[in-house]
Amino acid sequence: MAAGAVIAAAIAEAIKASGTIVNMKPEEFSLLLERIEEPLVVMALGGVFNTNYQYLTSYKGLAFFTKSSEKLPLPTNTELITAKSIWIPG
Repeated sequence: MAAGAVIAAAIAEAIKASGTIVNMKPEEFSLLLERIEEPLVVMALGGVFNTNYQYLTSYKGLAFFTKSSEKLPLPTNTELITAKSIWIPG
């Protein structure tokens, strides 16, 4: 029981540290990128049985995240950073 409380507290602290993360559909994420003049996107491969593409960007102080079974087309002016993984709390 105590271990569960410790894990819950750690998750709560991670959420506080990371701020607000908005989970979106891939289509909505693509539309958001079109609004950003010079988007910075972090991408990682995820999945255990099926590969998925995970994307994270920031806009007006919020972090936006999406996961897609296919690679998303990114605007030509996107700065892309490939990460080993993206961890989203919760």
